[in-house]
Amino acid sequence: MKEVDLVIIGGGPAGLCAAISAASSGSKVLLLERSDILGGQLIKQTHMFFGSKKQYAANRGLNIPHILLEKISKYKEKVEIFNEATAAGIYEDGVITYEHNGKYRKVKPKATIIATGAMEKALAFPNNDLPGIYGAGAVQTLMNVYGISPGNKVLMVGAGNIGLIVSYQLLQAGVKVVGIVDAAPKIGGYLVHASKVRRMGVPIYTSRTVKEAIGKDSLEKVVTCKLDEKWQFIENTEKTFEVDVMCISVGLSPLCELLLQAGCKTKYIPELGGQTPIRYLNYETTVKGIFAAGDVGGVEEASSAMVEGYLAGLYASESIGIQHPKFKELVLDYTNQLEELRSGPSGNKIKSGLKKQREV
Repeated sequence: MKEVDLVIIGGGPAGLCAAISAASSGSKVLLLERSDILGGQLIKQTHMFFGSKKQYAANRGLNIPHILLEKISKYKEKVEIFNEATAAGIYEDGVITYEHNGKYRKVKPKATIIATGAMEKALAFPNNDLPGIYGAGAVQTLMNVYGISPGNKVLMVGAGNIGLIVSYQLLQAGVKVVGIVDAAPKIGGYLVHASKVRRMGVPIYTSRTVKEAIGKDSLEKVVTCKLDEKWQFIENTEKTFEVDVMCISVGLSPLCELLLQAGCKTKYIPELGGQTPIRYLNYETTVKGIFAAGDVGGVEEASSAMVEGYLAGLYASESIGIQHPKFKELVLDYTNQLEELRSGPSGNKIKSGLKKQREV
C-alpha cells in the first residue's frame, strides 16, 4: 500500500493550489483527479477573471490551470498526479481507496484534503428529461472544451453570473439566445455581464420560471410563467419560447459524499449552496486529519477556491509537522485575499454562511 504525507482529492482550482502550498511546505503529495484533464471548472471558462493579480485577474479561466501546473512542476519530486483516478472511499483508519488504470488501489496519507468541487442543481418541471435540456456546465463543456454547439436556439434559465456568462459565450459561438429567465425579482449576476448580453439583444425576464417543457423526441418549446411575491405561478402570464435547447443555471451544490462517508459532520447552509462540511478556521473538518477546500466547503467563485486551496495546503502540512518557513506570513496574506474577495453584498452572504459552518 502506498504511503504519502498528503492526499488531495480533486484537481480543480482548490486542489491544484493546495498541492502547490503543501509541496512548497515540504510535504509529499498525491493528487487524484477523476477526469483526464486538470483544472476542474477552469477549463471551461473562456472569460477574463476578476479579482486581483494574485488570483490571476485578466487571465482567461482556461489558461489558469497551465499557470498552476507550471508552479507544481517546480516541486515534481514532491507531487505525484494521477489523472482518471476516482476516489472510492475514505475509511476509519485513514486509508483511501481509488480506481486508476483499471486497478483498485489503496493509499494511506497522514492527512487528506477534499477538493471535489460542486455539481449543478436541477429544476423540477414536466418533461425536464427531454433531450436538449442541459446544465450550464454541460453547455460550457460542449462548446469550450470540445467545440460542439449544443443547438440553434437557446433559452437560458438563471441570471446569475454563470447564466449570463454562458449566454454571452453562446452568442459568440453564433447560437441564438432568445431570452434569459430568472425566478428571482432581480438579476443575481454582475451587471457588467447582464449589460453585455442585453447589448446583443437578449431580453432578461425576472420573476419568471419554467412551467413545462414540450417536445416529442427532443425539446421543441418551453412554457414559462410569471411568479408572485410568494413564488407561485400567476395565471394567464404564460410565455412560450420555441427553442431546441434549454440551459439551466440555477446554482451548484457541494459534492461532499466522500466527506459524509468519512464521518465528517455536515450542515445545510443555503448561503453556501446546500449541505456542507463543518470546517474550522484551519479548514479541518470534524474528523481529524481531513480538510476541505473550495466549492465542496461552500460554493463561491474560482478565485476564492484557489485561495482556500493554498490555505488548506499550508494548514494540512502544518498539522502533520511540516510547516512552511513562511507559514504565518502566507496565512495572513491568503486570509486577507479572501477577505477582499468576500467584500460587498454577495460576500456578506458568504461570510454569513461561513459563520454558521463553524458553529458545531
